[in-house]
Amino acid sequence: MKPNSGTLVINIMNGGKAEAYEGVYQCTARNERGAAISNNIVIRPSRSPLWTKEKLEPNQVREGDSLVLHCRPPVGLPPPIIFWMDNAFQRLPQSERVSQGLNGDLYFSNVQPEDTREDYICYARFNHTQTIQQKQPISVKVFSMDSLNDTIAANLSDTDIYGAKPVTERPPILLTPTGTTSNKVELRGNVLLLECIAAGLPTPVIRWIKEGGELPANRTLFENFKKTLKIIDVSEADSGNYKCIARNILGSTHHVISVTVKAAPYWITAPRNLVLSPGEDGTLICRANGNPKPSISWLANGVPIAIAPEDPSRKVDGDTIIFSAVQERSSAVYQCNASNEYGYLLANAFVNVLAEPPRILTPANKLYQVILDSPALIDCAYFGSPKPEIEWFKGVKGSILRGNEYVFHDNGTLEIPVAQKDSTGTYTCVARNELGKIQNEVQLEVKDPTMIIKQPEYKVIQRYGHVSFECIIKHDSTLIPTVIWLKDNDELPDDERFLVGKDNLTIMNVTDKDDGTYTCIVNTTLDSVSASAVLTVVARPNPPFDLELTGQLERSIELSWIPGDENNSPITSFVIEYEDGLHEPGVWHYQTEVPGSQTTVQLKLSPYVNYSFRVIAVNEIGRSQPSEPSEQYLTKSANPDENPSNVQGIGSEPDNLVITWESLKGFQSNGPGLQYKVSWRQKDVDDEWTSVVVANVSKYIVSGTPTFVPYEIKVQALNDLGYAPEPSEVIGHSGEDLPMVAPGNVQVHVINSTLAKVHWDPVPLKSVRGHLQGYKVYYWKVQSLSRRSKRHIEKKILTFRGNKTFGMLPGLEPYSSYKLNVRVVNGKGEGPASPDKVFKTPEGVPSSPSFLKITNPTLDSLTLEWGSPTHPNGVLISYILKFQPINNTHELGPLVEIRIPANESSLILKNLNYSTRYKFYFNAQTSVGSGSQITEEAVTIMDEAMASRQVDIATQGWFIGLMCAVALLILILLIVCFIRRNKGGKYPVKEKEDAHADPEIQPMKEDDGTFGEYSDAEDHKPLKKGSRTPSDRTVKKEDSDDSLVDYGEGVNGQFNEDGSFIGQYSGKKEKEPAEGNESSEAPSPVNAMNSFV
Repeated sequence: MKPNSGTLVINIMNGGKAEAYEGVYQCTARNERGAAISNNIVIRPSRSPLWTKEKLEPNQVREGDSLVLHCRPPVGLPPPIIFWMDNAFQRLPQSERVSQGLNGDLYFSNVQPEDTREDYICYARFNHTQTIQQKQPISVKVFSMDSLNDTIAANLSDTDIYGAKPVTERPPILLTPTGTTSNKVELRGNVLLLECIAAGLPTPVIRWIKEGGELPANRTLFENFKKTLKIIDVSEADSGNYKCIARNILGSTHHVISVTVKAAPYWITAPRNLVLSPGEDGTLICRANGNPKPSISWLANGVPIAIAPEDPSRKVDGDTIIFSAVQERSSAVYQCNASNEYGYLLANAFVNVLAEPPRILTPANKLYQVILDSPALIDCAYFGSPKPEIEWFKGVKGSILRGNEYVFHDNGTLEIPVAQKDSTGTYTCVARNELGKIQNEVQLEVKDPTMIIKQPEYKVIQRYGHVSFECIIKHDSTLIPTVIWLKDNDELPDDERFLVGKDNLTIMNVTDKDDGTYTCIVNTTLDSVSASAVLTVVARPNPPFDLELTGQLERSIELSWIPGDENNSPITSFVIEYEDGLHEPGVWHYQTEVPGSQTTVQLKLSPYVNYSFRVIAVNEIGRSQPSEPSEQYLTKSANPDENPSNVQGIGSEPDNLVITWESLKGFQSNGPGLQYKVSWRQKDVDDEWTSVVVANVSKYIVSGTPTFVPYEIKVQALNDLGYAPEPSEVIGHSGEDLPMVAPGNVQVHVINSTLAKVHWDPVPLKSVRGHLQGYKVYYWKVQSLSRRSKRHIEKKILTFRGNKTFGMLPGLEPYSSYKLNVRVVNGKGEGPASPDKVFKTPEGVPSSPSFLKITNPTLDSLTLEWGSPTHPNGVLISYILKFQPINNTHELGPLVEIRIPANESSLILKNLNYSTRYKFYFNAQTSVGSGSQITEEAVTIMDEAMASRQVDIATQGWFIGLMCAVALLILILLIVCFIRRNKGGKYPVKEKEDAHADPEIQPMKEDDGTFGEYSDAEDHKPLKKGSRTPSDRTVKKEDSDDSLVDYGEGVNGQFNEDGSFIGQYSGKKEKEPAEGNESSEAPSPVNAMNSFV
């Protein structure tokens, strides 16, 4: 016995025999409360006996007969494993014809000559002792009918027992089991093995059926070439008749095995421990089943209950013991034994009579944490006798928990099926029985679930690219998550290309091995979530391989291939290319393209080409590398199939014809010795064809031809095997020469001062002496009619394509004399010019005067000087001068116009206002009209006496006092307006602003005019100005030739807190158009005095 243990150790390593310990053992455990016993333990020593000595006779058997080689192994414990081998320790091959039976014998359904051997050896392996025993070799000799007849004929010459009978076929017969029926008993839960082995020639085939039922679908196996039926985990329902049928072409036989499934005892209800308090009632139930039905017997503390000490509270009723009003002395261990002929069951049940107050085994203040919306299980493990009642409370002073939202388990556990945030808190478990009461508090916390708010998405990436999977999570702030990435449900490869970030996985330089499913797993101590995405790595396809040429014909061949890996992107097409090793070795040409589902193609071939082919696969990613070239295939030579293309006849000189063509490519020659037959004859002349055969060139020159004569031309290919088909004819021309005559009847029609139209008669085509290209018009200006001065002549050229007879001459200068001539143009060049034609353009408007200067300003006069127009474009008849004053606010006054004779070059303007700015507009006129104008500005000077007087007045004391009084009045007025505004009153500007009227408000007026109106500076609207002049003399901006915007000024007004304008109407204004001629400059002392004067 081991110390402090019930284990019994039997050690025979240091001596002793195992047989000495053979027997049945049982363990009993006992204390003051009772005794428990174990099942019987049987100990038997293993045995591996030797084969008994026996004399084995050689087996001589006729070909086609059946044969059984018996093994008969020694009986061992446990039984040995049987197998047949030869002297070389090689297992003997088995088949439907030769197989080993369940008993270890070797069965031959029919023997064949190859079965002859002398080393059929049966081996028995005893696994427990790790030994193998060998039977003596068995010899088998198979006689064929021919050899048997020869042997008998030699010994019995007058008698032929077997005659010349061949190997006879026989219907099946069963070698095992024998007879037509047999019985088989198997225990419930074991494996049922049924065997049928048949003899016959040909070798019979075995089939199994169950009479009146089906073989169990999921528990039936066929072994040993269907000779063995195996049903695992059999039950009573598997009882019945099983039929094996052996069949060959000559017939069939069968055997019926009646199977009965018996059962060792098995539990229906095993007795359970009872904990009772004094005075309580209880029962022990022991129910078992089996076949045959087991008997039930009871023991108390290992002693049959019939002879055990009596207990008045105990009553045995078959498979039940009834306890009534137990006492503490009723505590005992009871054993139930259920037995039949196939085994027994033994179970111990402890009846413990206790009087114990409640105890709670769950630790106090234990913390439970669960995820929101998941079940919460709060333990209250307890003990007590009688069994305590359990109650649950929430909170310190909470009421007892009841209702459908809670589940109360028998073991004291409280279940909250769907925990919510308000489920968080303190829970109190109270256990009470008649001997006492106890309580325990535990804590529950409900946490937010962990979620993946941005899951990884399906990705398609090209090989060697970069890809990133996102896994952004949201979790309870008190939980610490850990993120794990898996590939195909396994760890990520140990590769530095895999970069795991805080919320993503990045794979650099993706390869084909990276293809798969990537899973992001987020774990906390309470929950786990995951999300997966598939990565598909695509790439250009691998090149096709195993190119094969079949069906070789003179003009076609079939090419087939095996596609390479498409690399996750379907192949859309295959491109077939060829190499001509005879004419262009190393150069690959496009042959054809076929759909990606096609792996063969019929190719058209040309003669006299040494073909090699290669195939390129194409998918959405790109083209594969070319396949390895196919074998070469040289086609036979033939006449050319086609003639040269692009045949032309164009002369390079007036007396020749140059015939050119595009030579045939190498493979178009169809054979060796490629040449060309060049033929020509003059068109529309009854001449014979002139022909010449030239080498493989692309040009031939015919000399001595008339100038520009049409010729019929043809070029035919030929090689050593013959000519190509008859070529088609083309029309060419011999060389061109310069045209002989000029266009006639040249006429010019002047449309206006800058445009003319020229007409001419066409040149006869015979005189063109070539292909008509068009006509060129040469024209040039001879002189200007207004100046009569000659200058350098610059000729201009206009070309008119085709057979045109007129053209337009644009861009002419007015009032000028021009000459022109016309020439015809062919492919050789220009012909002679027509006689010069003179024409004149009419007058036009002149350009602006060359300059305008204003000098010698005085108080009331200005001197103007100007230069005549650079381009008068006619006879000048006068100059037009317009001018108008500009006041200090840059408004324009009335416009005055003066006409000046054309021979004048200066003018003195008198009676002007002193100290006034004027704007001048000046242009020239011809009989056609006025030309563009030139503008200038100038100012008359101020009178010195007036200026000094103004200064004197401005420095007088009375004037200064007057200005101070005016300022004081304005200040008082502002104060009054401010007071009225604070009392709710409004002044006119304010009234108009509140009424949303036009923001331009009219201020106070003078007797004969107005000051300028104002507007809010933020509006940027133009200021309207009054005028002292009548309305019919007002010059608006749009009447002026020049914009006066540069002269405008803005208003720097002052504003109150509410935005109302209260400043004086002074300062700069926005640039604006001006109206009127009245000065409204700021009221400086000098200007004020001018106004008074």
